Amino acid sequence: MTDTPVAEMSFEQAMAELEQVVTQLERGEVPLEESISLYQRGSELRKHCETKLKAAEEKVAAITLDANGEPTGTKPVEGL
Repeated sequence: MTDTPVAEMSFEQAMAELEQVVTQLERGEVPLEESISLYQRGSELRKHCETKLKAAEEKVAAITLDANGEPTGTKPVEGL
């Protein structure tokens, strides 16, 4: 686990750390208090990943295509 604030992480960084958290919790080899902290961190990481993924999906959905099906640019997506 890193000390990097979740809000500053890229999607890839957050996913990698989330996988580590899940692995540690699944093993059940950490004390209860640490498990609670890991669970809280994991919850923050999951939410961050979902937000980043939704933003990326919205950007992809905003790509406009010309008559030949070629991308011509993007249109603004409300809220981004």
